[in-house]
Amino acid sequence: MGFGLGVSPDQRAAEARIEEEMYGLITQLTNEITWLMRERGLTRAELAARMGVSPGRVSQILGGGENLTLRTLAALSTALDARFGIELSSLKAEDAFTSRGAADAEAVPTQNHHSFRRAQHHETSRDSGTPRRR
Repeated sequence: MGFGLGVSPDQRAAEARIEEEMYGLITQLTNEITWLMRERGLTRAELAARMGVSPGRVSQILGGGENLTLRTLAALSTALDARFGIELSSLKAEDAFTSRGAADAEAVPTQNHHSFRRAQHHETSRDSGTPRRR
């Protein structure tokens, strides 16, 4: 987003927090999909066939550079024979906005949900396999 004249520092700060949250959501989403694909032994080409899209489209999705629609998320969950879980929780007063990912990794998983194990998995970079710094 461009910041024009007349935009207050509060508006700029809010936009920066939104961008940071969006990056975190994209990272979490692509990590979850990649983890489940590995668990199921699915290639990108196989996922694409199940979704009825090209392998290039799956690469775009997993590349994280776009805002996905709910329809695309539904197609992904159907193709993976899985269901996305949605949780919106308040940040604790002592939490800095940037520490949200670390707090998520420490969260206790809900029943029938593997988020804690995957959160530990996600602490490594998709590209390098090295620990991520948050």
